[in-house]
Amino acid sequence: MENWLLTPPVAFIIVLFAVWLFSHLLSRLAFKAGKHSSGEGEAYACGECNYDNMAQPDYSNVFPFAFFFTLAHVATLIITTIPVATLQSFVLVAMYIFGAVLGLYILFRK
Repeated sequence: MENWLLTPPVAFIIVLFAVWLFSHLLSRLAFKAGKHSSGEGEAYACGECNYDNMAQPDYSNVFPFAFFFTLAHVATLIITTIPVATLQSFVLVAMYIFGAVLGLYILFRK
């Protein structure tokens, strides 16, 4: 018989107990209910206290890059994992390449 400590229910109970014990020991370091810091309800923006001149980053350029990398990685993953044995696999690879080129065309057209 294999080691009974490595069976999933026993391992789950051991890990659950270890996490509970770790949480219980670290709860002594947590803030207590009566203690509050002075800036607890204040907004925090990169250490800026001037609310009139807060940083407002622009993420509009992030989404085209995210779409490009998603398209490139998914197409590469699918194309490289399709077996090369049949003509059907070639048609599937051609469809994925066409889809990737079409997606890149839509992304970079202006």
